[in-house]
Amino acid sequence: MNIKELEAAIEAILFTMGDAVSSEVIAAATDQDEETVRNVIRNMMANYNEKGHGIQIIELEGSFQMCTKPEMYEHIVNITHVPKKHMLTDVLLETLSIVAYKQPVTKLEIERIRGVKSDHAVNKLIEYNLVCEAGRLDAPGRPILFATTEDFLRNFGLGSLSDLPEIKPETVEDFKNEAEEEAQLKFDF
Repeated sequence: MNIKELEAAIEAILFTMGDAVSSEVIAAATDQDEETVRNVIRNMMANYNEKGHGIQIIELEGSFQMCTKPEMYEHIVNITHVPKKHMLTDVLLETLSIVAYKQPVTKLEIERIRGVKSDHAVNKLIEYNLVCEAGRLDAPGRPILFATTEDFLRNFGLGSLSDLPEIKPETVEDFKNEAEEEAQLKFDF
């Protein structure tokens, strides 16, 4: 293995591991002696510092770690404040559609329709600000009522809830038949 290949291997190891890696482990992984590994890494450290890279290699008690240079932190902070795009899984979309069409709705009603627990889905939709608490039902235990938010309307390009697509009665009947067939299949062994 020549020096360039060894540098590439060390760089890959440090980048992939994320945490500090001992020179002994790197030496074993690259089939080199520790002294050679330490010398190559120290040379790499000098090169990273000279060439104006955004990363550096630091030494921590005989181990080495690749990390960001402190002067790059402001750029990293800028990107971490960019809102993440939320992925709506089939479960979340199913739960959201129930809330949209049945609101205000309790978690128990959502679970009756879906046939499974919906705590995680409802909590995720609240976290994504697509669903919110809309009060309490005047019933024993005073369960929370859930409804969609303005962000829901905005994200789905709706002016109001009346813009939701109308569900045709025959479509509802088809869904019921499919659900009954699926339920029957679960019990046929």
